[in-house]
Amino acid sequence: MRAFEAAGRRLSFRAAADELGVTQGAVAQQVRGLEEELGFPLFQRQRRGVLLTERGMRYFSDVHRAFQQLIDATDTALSRLRVVTISVTPTFASKCLIPNLPAFAAEHPDIELRVMATDVLSDFGRDGVDLAVRLTKPPFALGLAVEFLFSDMIVVASPELISKCSLPLRPKDIARFTLLNDGQAVWSALLGADVARAELHINQAALAIEAAIAGQGLAMANPIFLADALKAGRLVQVVDDVVTTDVGYYLVVPKKTQGDAAIATVSRWLRRQLS
Repeated sequence: MRAFEAAGRRLSFRAAADELGVTQGAVAQQVRGLEEELGFPLFQRQRRGVLLTERGMRYFSDVHRAFQQLIDATDTALSRLRVVTISVTPTFASKCLIPNLPAFAAEHPDIELRVMATDVLSDFGRDGVDLAVRLTKPPFALGLAVEFLFSDMIVVASPELISKCSLPLRPKDIARFTLLNDGQAVWSALLGADVARAELHINQAALAIEAAIAGQGLAMANPIFLADALKAGRLVQVVDDVVTTDVGYYLVVPKKTQGDAAIATVSRWLRRQLS
């Protein structure tokens, strides 16, 4: 499998042999033996190098990931650092995690916190994720320990954009502005019978917030994401009502690793950042 992984990564038996310190024939023999055991070809042999077959490519992805996890585990053991990987949305990463990572490192020097910022739903086992913050709603899969974090949203705008308006804005006032929509905003809850003049669709809450700061329209987001901008006066709350939604942010941990000391430490620290 090591010969296969090296050959699949380099797409060359010769390069794999140089990397492993063996002959090219030894790599080819190891790969043939693995193909015989699996019952299907892993490579298309060509005059210059090799190409992975379709099934070989899928198999290589899993094998490569497994070897990388072994490398990470060894690096962790040698450095005596416990690596904890957390999967979060890009907005959560930029607004809640990244600014606080230096404080976490100072408080917990024995834990290396790795942040995987993605909108794609991560697989705990396949992707090596220890815990996740997900924007979702019940029901949840079996085998997961889930804790609700937050969901309510408020409406904000740059002071310059609403400088001539009386606050709080009424539904007809809201409808006159461009409404920034990241896919989570529930503008219909505030507009009533009024119709928005225009909407600007943006695929991440963090980008919608930046657009609001730039005066491009009204944004709807959670106060936790808006805290710094509100404190600095770059945004102001323009509607008194809090907007509720059926989706929220949840802390998710596999039940089988819920009692792990390092994962529990990260979970507690994360909750403190949101309090």
